[in-house]
Amino acid sequence: MRVPMSWLRAMIDLPEGTTTTQVAEVITEHTADVERVESIGGEVSGPVVVGKVVSAEPKLQKNGKTIVWCRVDVGAELNAQGHPKNADGAELGRGIICGAHNFGVGDLVVVSLPGAVLPGGFEISARHTYGHTSDGMICAADELGIGTDHTGIIVLPDTFDGRTPVPGEDARPILGIPEDVLEIDVTPDIGYCMSIRGIAREVAQVLGLHFHDPYTEAPAQPVSGPVAVRIESPACSQFVALPVTGLDPQATTPGYIADRITRAGMRPISLAVDVTNYVMIESGQPLHSYDRQRVQGALVVRKALAGEHLRTLDDAERELDPDDLVIADDSGAIGLAGVMGGASTEMTEDSRDIILEGAHFDGTTVARAYRRHKLGSEASRRFERGVDPVCAHTAVVRAAQLLAELGGGTVGEPTIVGDVTPMPQARISADLPGRILGLPVSREKVIEILQASKVEVTALGDSLTVIPPTWRPDLVDPYDYVEEVGRKIGFSQIEATLPPLTAGRGLTRAQQGRRAALHAVADAGFVEVISLPFIGDTDLDGLGLTGEDPRRRTVQLANPLDDTRGYLRTTLLPGLFQAVSRNQSRSQDDVAIFECGTVFLAGPPARAPRPSVDHRPSEEELAQIAAALPDQPRMLAGVLSGNWLPDRWNGPAVRADWTHAVLLAESAAQALGVRLERRSARQAPWHPGRCAALMVAGQIVGYAGELHPKVCKAFGLPARACAVELSLDALLEAAPAGGQITPLSTFPVAKEDVALVVDAAVPAAQVREALVAGGGDLLESVELFDVYTGEQVGPGRKSLAFSLRLRAADRTLKDAEAAQVRDAAVAQATAQFGAELRS
Repeated sequence: MRVPMSWLRAMIDLPEGTTTTQVAEVITEHTADVERVESIGGEVSGPVVVGKVVSAEPKLQKNGKTIVWCRVDVGAELNAQGHPKNADGAELGRGIICGAHNFGVGDLVVVSLPGAVLPGGFEISARHTYGHTSDGMICAADELGIGTDHTGIIVLPDTFDGRTPVPGEDARPILGIPEDVLEIDVTPDIGYCMSIRGIAREVAQVLGLHFHDPYTEAPAQPVSGPVAVRIESPACSQFVALPVTGLDPQATTPGYIADRITRAGMRPISLAVDVTNYVMIESGQPLHSYDRQRVQGALVVRKALAGEHLRTLDDAERELDPDDLVIADDSGAIGLAGVMGGASTEMTEDSRDIILEGAHFDGTTVARAYRRHKLGSEASRRFERGVDPVCAHTAVVRAAQLLAELGGGTVGEPTIVGDVTPMPQARISADLPGRILGLPVSREKVIEILQASKVEVTALGDSLTVIPPTWRPDLVDPYDYVEEVGRKIGFSQIEATLPPLTAGRGLTRAQQGRRAALHAVADAGFVEVISLPFIGDTDLDGLGLTGEDPRRRTVQLANPLDDTRGYLRTTLLPGLFQAVSRNQSRSQDDVAIFECGTVFLAGPPARAPRPSVDHRPSEEELAQIAAALPDQPRMLAGVLSGNWLPDRWNGPAVRADWTHAVLLAESAAQALGVRLERRSARQAPWHPGRCAALMVAGQIVGYAGELHPKVCKAFGLPARACAVELSLDALLEAAPAGGQITPLSTFPVAKEDVALVVDAAVPAAQVREALVAGGGDLLESVELFDVYTGEQVGPGRKSLAFSLRLRAADRTLKDAEAAQVRDAAVAQATAQFGAELRS
């Protein structure tokens, strides 16, 4: 919200000497943050004066451009500096070349003379151009930094403060510069501050000043008038239509109105439009004007019809939704209520008779409509935050009076349909603000602050019955009133204190497990990232998922941030792929990243109930709500590309491969005390011959391996990138409880090595499991340390070398016992896989 200080001063009697900085501090301390103070025209310095055009001679140039050679009277003192005189000895004025044509002889203009400095450090000096010496510049609004208009130069009014401006006098006071403009960050809960009136009321209350309110606060009763109006939707509580006839189409917007709405962030258009915008900014009540000759029949407030269309003022044809609230006449929809009017009843240059509309629309309905159509406006921003319902009538009346005064119109009788809904009553304990704010706030102080905020307070002991004013829809429950008291006391007076600590049991087992697993993965050399939890059809297709793949069970978003990613993710991999691709584009080729997060797998269609807010939902309702939610397992995933270790002085680079993807899974599992098993598998998006299923107790919990080349191409990944994804929930569920530690044996270990020759298709992990099963309790560990293929073992065969560690808890094993365990382990592998002991 932009607030020009001159407009604010017109509503409150600020003490003499009060600076903009002081006002900004008051607003920030008690209402909302003042993000910036802009000085309009503050960069202008030097001689910028009033000039009167003495002569204006158009001259066509060789380049086809027509310039105007002017003589401008800037006062005797400034004229008499070696400039020509007429036959009577009078100064002819300074010669100035101007490219604009919106002025004539006798007009008062703004002239920057040599020595003046305009915004951007632009210094004015006399210069020879187009065959003349231009001794100054006639200024446009944008050249002075007071607007964006460059279609013509500024023509000053004939009178200012009841007198005629004199050539040569300083033009800045007439232009109202320099002027400070406050940029205020108005939060959604204080919509009444989306107006000069609201900000002025806040400043006046805090400083104890008189507030000049041009808007009455008495609710208007329904009145039958010449404009037929019907309300057919509860989303509109009151609608006011006021006709103004005989408006002069040539009437222009006064400078003070144009300047104020420009400095408030809007663009002057025409008198009727500018007046409605002026009143909206001042009061916070959006208004709209219809060309009365183009309205067909009665004005009707209703919901849109199925398939109905509306061409809005931005000249876009829009298909309306049945939930849209519209203003209609006999021809159909002529406006999207609270958002934007329609082109069919738009004001034109010839409009003389108009209908002013002031209405109170439901903020939620307006907010959904403008988001649905991506059509935000100044009106919709105010309606969605809450507008004073009483102001609909008073704002229309004020706008009509301004049009009658400035445009010669005649104000007719109003039509008022609907009534103002009474404000909700609440009860609050007088000591509640002090208890919540942590400040000593007396009962009398609470009542004083609330009454100054125009809250009706009825005190019965320490119990206060409160009714907010109509412009405060944010005051609903007792804690809203606590916030109001705190704001008026001042944010800086409220000390930051930590809440008291309560006894607890620390982290849960699942929380401890997750932390241990993630720390282990990070310690292994992976970097954690966080990606957005959204995917699209392109991502699912790029992964190569079949139609039956569970990861196709997506949950669709009602209002996605990106139309290309309209689902909640069912896998973490696309987000990690995007991170790798982004790093690659920035020459980060060696990437090892991981992410832990939930995925969302849609179940059978189910509709969740909407329980009442006045009591706790029943167990049955909670169960129905839980059943309607998608499955949300917590997953752990990682992606690698480039080198795991870079080129070093003591060794070559080590390429990141599938072993490092498995390392991520193994690190997490070992941190939880879980042993992973691996099996060869086929699963998208991995390469069918280079993918391993990760298993715990015979159940698949994830996959790891090298990505399919088509997947790398689809996501812009380097060739032979690797990935892993597994269920962290499954690991946590399989983790042993109690954190038991196996005691160390005091007896020595016996070591045996065996080399077994098996078919090349037999997984080494299965051979290892067979050795474990055959070795029994004395077999402490089995580790694969070599794989050999070649002529010595024959075609289609491979040799797997394992290191066996054997130990007894109560004795030192004899050689014969160790050999017996080794032979039993080998026998089991032979029985299962036909393994032959390699000599």
